[in-house]
Amino acid sequence: MKYRKIGKTDVQISEISLGCWTMGGLNWVNGVPNGWANVDEKEVAEAVNYTIDQGVNHFDNADVYGNGRAERMLGRILGNRTNNFIIATKVGWFPGTAAHAYEPLHIRHQCEQSLKNLNRDYIDLYYFHHGNFGDNDEYLDDAIEVIYRLREEGKIRLIGQSAYRHEDFVKLIPKVKPEAIQSFASAIDDRFVADGTPTRKLLEEYQVSFIAFGPIAQGLLLGKYDKNNPPKFEPGDHRVNSDRFTVENLSKLEPKIEMLKAKFGSNVDDLARAAFQYLLHYNVVGSVIPGFRNLKQVQVNLTKKDKPLTDQEFEYIQKVFRD
Repeated sequence: MKYRKIGKTDVQISEISLGCWTMGGLNWVNGVPNGWANVDEKEVAEAVNYTIDQGVNHFDNADVYGNGRAERMLGRILGNRTNNFIIATKVGWFPGTAAHAYEPLHIRHQCEQSLKNLNRDYIDLYYFHHGNFGDNDEYLDDAIEVIYRLREEGKIRLIGQSAYRHEDFVKLIPKVKPEAIQSFASAIDDRFVADGTPTRKLLEEYQVSFIAFGPIAQGLLLGKYDKNNPPKFEPGDHRVNSDRFTVENLSKLEPKIEMLKAKFGSNVDDLARAAFQYLLHYNVVGSVIPGFRNLKQVQVNLTKKDKPLTDQEFEYIQKVFRD
C-alpha cells in the first residue's frame, strides 16, 4: 500500500481507503432516502480486517450514515485498535432537532456523539458535509468558529469540507481553510481535480488534499450493470432516485466500458485498477474511498493497489470519457 499526506500536514493515509456509507444500510432523513441496502456486520468485519492487513489505515464515515449506525459498527469492529487508524467523519446532513445542522450547538453535539459512536477521544478529520450554510450563509461564521474551537479542545485534529459544486468550494476553501476537501470523482466526471478548473486551482493554491468518493461510480465503471436488465433498489436506498442506472444512461456507458476492457482487461480487478489509479494519477488526490459490502469487494479494490497508470494509460481513459 502507498500513502499520501493530507494537505500540508504530516498525517499519511492509504491511497485506497474505505468509505463507510454502505455500513449504515437503508435510511431516510426527513423522508428522503439516503442509505444503501442493508449489510451483514460479520461480512463487513471480515472485509475491514482484510483491508487492515493490506495496509488500509483510513476510514471515512459520517453521522448521517444510518444516522449513527455506520459509526457504531466501525467502532465495534475496530475495538481497541481504533486509535491505530485515521478516522474521518462528518456533520451536516443529519439535522436532529435543530433548525439547521450547522447550528453551533448541533455541531458540538454531533461531534460528541460521533466520538462516543466511534469509541474515540478525538476525530482525525472532521468535515462539514455540504456547502449549504443557510440563507445568506447565516450559519457559516459561527460554524467555522465552533469547529476551530473543537480542534483547540483536542476533539478533532484536522478540518475538512465536503461539497458538490465548484461555487461552494470557491467560497468555502478560503474561509474554512480545510486540510482536505471531499466530493464525487471518477473517470466519468473528474471536474474537481481536472487541470485548470476552479477547485483544482484552489487545491494547489492552498495545498489541500482531495478525497474522492464514488471512484467506481457506484459500480458503473466495473461494468456491473446491464442495460437490458437495469437494477432495482429498495425503499431507503438513495439510488432509487438516481438516473445513472436508467436504460438510457447504461446504454451510453456500455461502449466506453468495452473500450476500457479492450485496453486494461475484462476482469473486474483490471477495471477497478483503471478507475482508482486514474484518480490517483492526479497528485492533488489524497485518497480514493470506495464503498464496500463484503470481503470479495475489498479484494477487488486492493488487488492492484501497487500498479499505477502510465501517462499513456491515463490519457487513454481521459479520451474515452471526454470524447
